[in-house]
Amino acid sequence: MSRSTSTRPDATVARPVPRVIGSGGGATHWDVVVVGARVAGASTALLLARAGVRVLVVDRARRGSDTLSTHALMRGGVLQLRRWGLLDRVAATGVPAIRRVTFHYGADSAQVSLRPYAGVDCLYAPRRTVLDGLLVEAAERAGAQFRFGLAVTDLARDPGGRVVGVVVRDQLGRRHVERADLVVGADGRQSVVAERLAPPVLAAGSGTGSYVYGYWPATGIDGYHWYYGHRVSAGVIPTNDGLACVFAGGPASDSHVDGRRERPALVLRSRLAGVDDGLAALTASAAEGGLRWFRGLAPRVRRPFGDGWALVGDAGSWMDPLSTHGMTDALRDAESLARAIVSGAASERAAAAAFRDYQARRDRVALRMHPLVDRLASHAWTHAEARELLRGLASLMADEVEEIAGLAPLAAASA
Repeated sequence: MSRSTSTRPDATVARPVPRVIGSGGGATHWDVVVVGARVAGASTALLLARAGVRVLVVDRARRGSDTLSTHALMRGGVLQLRRWGLLDRVAATGVPAIRRVTFHYGADSAQVSLRPYAGVDCLYAPRRTVLDGLLVEAAERAGAQFRFGLAVTDLARDPGGRVVGVVVRDQLGRRHVERADLVVGADGRQSVVAERLAPPVLAAGSGTGSYVYGYWPATGIDGYHWYYGHRVSAGVIPTNDGLACVFAGGPASDSHVDGRRERPALVLRSRLAGVDDGLAALTASAAEGGLRWFRGLAPRVRRPFGDGWALVGDAGSWMDPLSTHGMTDALRDAESLARAIVSGAASERAAAAAFRDYQARRDRVALRMHPLVDRLASHAWTHAEARELLRGLASLMADEVEEIAGLAPLAAASA
């Protein structure tokens, strides 16, 4: 059985806060350096640049590269893209509009039709090459600078230990420092920034799922389909180019046989057969681009800010893929962090309050969602328990939409 543990820092302990933006100087000194150009990092850079903040984004990957993802945006994520003026661009890529979600529990199924609410009447599941690229282009138009092919190897610190920049290495092995008033770690679940900082973990789970992913031609699939079987899960998510992302999940421990890792194709077939025979027919041909395997990482929530740094997206709060909420988390938290940076620009006191508010906003969702996702990731639930866990997640997502819908537009930085 999966168990979740949670620890909260003493609210009376004073925490260091990031420096007020605009306090540095020099031609190569940035207000903010963001590490990672995926959904969390590119969105943060977009909003900061629109607010007049001088921001640099570095990413070790090449521009336009793909990444492992379930692709599915929940209503809160779609709402964010609409608020930022980007939803029409997403729809124009040809990604199917999703208006129905079907949950399969063994032989039973339940369909949910999406009702228009908060300006959202459908969901989308864009390929990451599409969504990430769209966000980068929008951020560049707003004035953010991006440098791909730069790997962050360490953090630069002043004599007092405050983070003052990042040490980067280019593809030729040359190193240099990019200095900033604030470093934002948006570099995913294996964040180098978070590893160097080792911030306190506020919640640590033990449920660890492993997943095999692939893409197959799947025109005509009616919406998202989620499957919950005995120690297995699966999903079919229509995405760009007439393809569907199909994944099959299970406990990470079940991906080993006699001490050896099974081949992904064997794991996929075995798991899909455990939820629906029709999925075997859908995936009978070779996957376009091959199969990818994510072998598991337990959910965790880290403290998201400190002395000259902040974390956003999976770097700060990692949820198992079965939550299907990672991209929506990233979009929501990117705006919360951008608001904290901008509203905290006036003074150290303003920054302290703003970053505490950033954490509080994130934790209202993350710490409540964490034990539900941790239990889902264990794959040790019954069908009845899976239904209850998903109802709990749906309730939290509804609260999330209410909060996002009530946000005013982000103001310009005062510094």
